[in-house]
Amino acid sequence: MDAAPTTSTPNGSVPPPDALPSTKPSRRRPGPDVVRAIAMLGVVVMNYHGYLIIRGAPRDAGGVLYDVFDPWTGPLSTRFATLFVLTAGVGVALMTASSFGDAERIRAMRWRLVRRGLVLYGIGLAFDMIWAGTILPYYGVMFVLAAALFTWRSRWLVVTGVVAAGAAWAIRWWRIERDLDGQSTSWLTDPPSSSPRGLVFDVFVNGTHPLLPWLAFFCAGIVLGRLLHTTWWRPAAAGAGLAMFSIAAIVGPAAATSTDVRVRTLLSDDPFERGLVYVASTLGTALVAFAAISWLADTFEDTTVVDVLRRAGQLSLTIYLAHALVFNLLVDWLDLVQPNGVGTALTFAFIVWLASIAGAVAYQQRYGRGPAERVYRSLTA
Repeated sequence: MDAAPTTSTPNGSVPPPDALPSTKPSRRRPGPDVVRAIAMLGVVVMNYHGYLIIRGAPRDAGGVLYDVFDPWTGPLSTRFATLFVLTAGVGVALMTASSFGDAERIRAMRWRLVRRGLVLYGIGLAFDMIWAGTILPYYGVMFVLAAALFTWRSRWLVVTGVVAAGAAWAIRWWRIERDLDGQSTSWLTDPPSSSPRGLVFDVFVNGTHPLLPWLAFFCAGIVLGRLLHTTWWRPAAAGAGLAMFSIAAIVGPAAATSTDVRVRTLLSDDPFERGLVYVASTLGTALVAFAAISWLADTFEDTTVVDVLRRAGQLSLTIYLAHALVFNLLVDWLDLVQPNGVGTALTFAFIVWLASIAGAVAYQQRYGRGPAERVYRSLTA
């Protein structure tokens, strides 16, 4: 890596060397876009299955598919969303890399991230009334925080991620102890959702994708994005991911057999226990998936399949919003899809995803940036 320039950032610090871009000419890598497109398939599948269960579909009618695709406790639960958050962090690293060494560009980039985050948070709160539990508000807050995070050295990003995961785990431990002592924690877990306190606690602790611990996945993505110019990032990411997942796969099931409620909860790999084992397992699979998918995308970059997925990945916000609107239209308004089980959810999700991919590619080839992306950029330019 070249030595860091001595140009100071707006706060007077020198830009971190590990955040500086390569001096070689760069082009848009297909990997992150392809990862988004494939992760979107998983998001659509899990969301559709979960929302059909909420509307009356059987959650467990027997069989492997019901176990694998259980949206709350299955082995795939939250993993696709985690991959999305990791890739968002990669995107922030790539977007901000060229600003280092230029104080004005760093300042402009900070404000751009703040604007994008605030707009996305507002859109997310509005969209939550249509699609309860949407990840968009949490994305928005992460982008606001990224305005500060993107100039930090990688080691401090790692520390931040570890602190976020550790804080989530500590809060869960505190809640267990309070419950065992007969003390209520409802002031934290059940505040009025529309109150300022409720909104803050939802973002950080109680929501579907709270920053404690989900900020760890975002920080990991920023660090990973800074390494994409190296020749060793892929085996390093895959190796680290496999190690974390393997450890979690040993500890989690072992803890599940314990008679101690503290052990069962604090060492659980359940996504909604927010524990360290869960973070290690989910981040591990996200790192392996990103490394593997990006390798395939780079290897077969000139193929039609990669080109299609790359284009669709650039319209991920449009596809995400559309998949929720299509669900509401076909399930809630027109009653064309009935909540009949995991087979219905899988078929419904695959059809919608394939149609979205085809539509996104046709739109992107003709108009470039997607409609949601265009509006979003115009509001945050």
